[in-house]
Amino acid sequence: MELREIVVATTNQGKLREIKKMLEGYGVMIRGLSEFEPIPEAEETGRTFAENARQKAQYYSRRLNRCVLADDSGLEVAALGRAPGIRSARFAGVEGPQRDAANNDRLLKMLEEVYEDERKARFCCALCLSRPKKILLEVQGFQEGRITSTARGENGFGYDPIFFLPDRQKTVAQLDYEEKNAISHRGRALKKLLERLRPMLVG
Repeated sequence: MELREIVVATTNQGKLREIKKMLEGYGVMIRGLSEFEPIPEAEETGRTFAENARQKAQYYSRRLNRCVLADDSGLEVAALGRAPGIRSARFAGVEGPQRDAANNDRLLKMLEEVYEDERKARFCCALCLSRPKKILLEVQGFQEGRITSTARGENGFGYDPIFFLPDRQKTVAQLDYEEKNAISHRGRALKKLLERLRPMLVG
């Protein structure tokens, strides 16, 4: 079986750019949902990142009749009982261009009284690759760090500006794309996916 096209189940251009970069050179066309006629968003009723990724991959692959790669990813903060977790994207209840800033502001306010060494957190990413009638692959990746008190850096999106990597003394938003892709939760999940996906790719 060969894959010539994968639709990434996202309209987030930052996420799509990262995935395209990771899959360059494998002879497979990567497309986003914005290239197709609009369809209702998939429901995300799972209790875990993996369950939500599976729901999205199956839903969009059936609606588009194509091979779809879906992810569900987010941030878990130990001091907040692993919140925001699967609600990471909707944490502040704000949609549109201000969503990321609103999510970051809410998280920082909740951690104002928490000491720096107790701000441990991790990014989580679950990926599911599905055809309309069959799930092909499922993997997960993680990145450990802690939450800063102020945003730093211009690269990346989401919680990247406040997610600090002690071993690099930078936030994720201060890394260049190549460095980020090499160590990010999504990058690690994609590497696992690629290891199992290579026999299906034509490049």
